[in-house]
Amino acid sequence: MSSPKEALQTQLGYRFSNPDLLDEALTHRSVSGPDNERLEFLGDGILNFVIADELFHRRPDATEGVLSRLRATLVNGRTLAELGRQLDLGPSLRLGGGEMKSGGQRRNSILADAVEALFGAVYLDGGFQASRQAILSLYAERLNTLPTERELKDPKTRLQEHLQAVRRPLPRYEVLDVTGKSHDQLFRVACTLQDDQVSAEGEAGSRRKAEQQAAQVMLRRLEGKDEQ
Repeated sequence: MSSPKEALQTQLGYRFSNPDLLDEALTHRSVSGPDNERLEFLGDGILNFVIADELFHRRPDATEGVLSRLRATLVNGRTLAELGRQLDLGPSLRLGGGEMKSGGQRRNSILADAVEALFGAVYLDGGFQASRQAILSLYAERLNTLPTERELKDPKTRLQEHLQAVRRPLPRYEVLDVTGKSHDQLFRVACTLQDDQVSAEGEAGSRRKAEQQAAQVMLRRLEGKDEQ
């Protein structure tokens, strides 16, 4: 039965010549001694370049703004944490006692930082092409299913554009309810079309996100009617 580190290298598609680099990439700052923050810094730069280069060639007609938004959907903490879980990174991480007890091996920020550190470690161990190949392999599915320019826009913007295209007034957003303690609130928001008083609701941990959810629900209703 292979160890977590062996399985990790298989998943990553790269085997380290210098295992110390792999150990360093997996070591959180809560552990005394060398940690992965410097490797994370290096990996972040490599990742941004590789993804930018790939997007530049995959979307030759996209504007700078669209390319930036596409990159932001790929190079962010949530996506990197998902990649960390895909690699089953948790069991290989080296964490201090406090972080281990609090479930640090499952925390998005820790997983995301470790993935970037891995990219940096692969670069130092095997060179740029090795790190590029590891990145593109992990991102293959996401790169093959990139969102369209329209899908990149948030629901409120898309709803506004939809209504303006058919010369209808802009919607009104209203907070219906706020529950929970100040550090853990839940907002319930209504999005109302002012010319026929049709409403849709959204719930989220912030007003902005709740408004986006409500706009998304309203947009689906309107687009469903348009298709009928």
